[in-house]
Amino acid sequence: QVQLVESGGGSVQAGESLRLSCVASESIFSVNAAGWYRQTPGKQRELVAGISEDGATNYADSVKGRFAISRDTAKNTIYLQMNSLKPEDTAVYYCNAHRDFEGGRILIAGWGQGTQVTVSS
Repeated sequence: QVQLVESGGGSVQAGESLRLSCVASESIFSVNAAGWYRQTPGKQRELVAGISEDGATNYADSVKGRFAISRDTAKNTIYLQMNSLKPEDTAVYYCNAHRDFEGGRILIAGWGQGTQVTVSS
């Protein structure tokens, strides 16, 4: 089974930046779309940034203009550059690859352990 390892989280002040990394044990990011998700206690995991197979990106309104997703297929890695962080960005961040079919989305891997991002005001 494909393993995902997220890293790069930490505790920062509002306005600062972090860069998250997600390394996959197999070359899943070169042939699938991918995304960064986040989850806070008691809430569902939400997709905050996505990148398609051909490199097109999309973002949740809450992070648009502040976050940027990218990938390095040679390293089996995707990144999330997070700028101008806000306290409401505090969450555990996860990555995954996926394929969309008519009527649904299939995740390629199981969830990793995530990386905690804490932003204080």
